[in-house]
Amino acid sequence: MATTQSVVIYPPVEDGGRRVRMDDRFVGLAYGLLDIVEFLRLAGLDDVDDLWVQESGLIEWRGGGPDVWA
Repeated sequence: MATTQSVVIYPPVEDGGRRVRMDDRFVGLAYGLLDIVEFLRLAGLDDVDDLWVQESGLIEWRGGGPDVWA
């Protein structure tokens, strides 16, 4: 699966959520991998799941990888 969108997951904030940015806009606050999956599906990436999110080189994780949720 390919995407032309830049996806950045920011470090956790105080309540454990992580901001999610696609290209130049923030799409929401994720509290787990399934939230990120839903943001990607809403953006048109229908074939993603939590395993894809964990392993994809297309997602830039800042402040810790997919297992860091404070």
